[in-house]
Amino acid sequence: MSWFSRSRFVFLISFFSYCLSASHVLAESAGEKVQPDNLFPKVKLTTNVGDIVVELDRNRAPITVNNFLTYVVTGRYDGTIFHRVVTEFVVQGGGYDILYNPKDQEKPIFNESGNGLKNEMYSIAMAREDDPHSATNQFYFNLADNTNLDPGSTWGYAVFGVVMEGESVIDTIGRAKTHRNEKLGWDEVPVRQFVVKKVEVLPE
Repeated sequence: MSWFSRSRFVFLISFFSYCLSASHVLAESAGEKVQPDNLFPKVKLTTNVGDIVVELDRNRAPITVNNFLTYVVTGRYDGTIFHRVVTEFVVQGGGYDILYNPKDQEKPIFNESGNGLKNEMYSIAMAREDDPHSATNQFYFNLADNTNLDPGSTWGYAVFGVVMEGESVIDTIGRAKTHRNEKLGWDEVPVRQFVVKKVEVLPE
């Protein structure tokens, strides 16, 4: 069995084990009902520094896209901030409001990092903890070709779409001055707040 075949076999076994786990029941989400026949739905993020349009890839990352769309259509990304900026690496958001309070989360989802999509510049992917299957609401935009975030001998970070419009907006956020935020206990928090005013699904 080739390395690729073994990797694919391990991926499939992990996937089915995850789906059968009592702690990770994949119930129908609100996102699944959003343009269900559209494999590439588009979403617009209206921010205080401009708009970003992202094309999602439901063909390669159906679980991740439907999870993301669930947060979109329930309004839980509205009024969030980009709370982490690492120059020439990533811009991360989705998890906190303007007072740095955490937003409500759905259950963690299965990690689809083995879907063939890469952490290339201006792609969108799911942030997570050390547990590979811990992604909930936080996402990030790649500011470079971050091959170190792709899967290899270990799980990577699941890419689920690409920016179609608004690269300059992401660049602006990516150049932000950062500092340590004591409430979050983190460095790399922008001094200026970059607010996601509204996130909406665009018509087909």
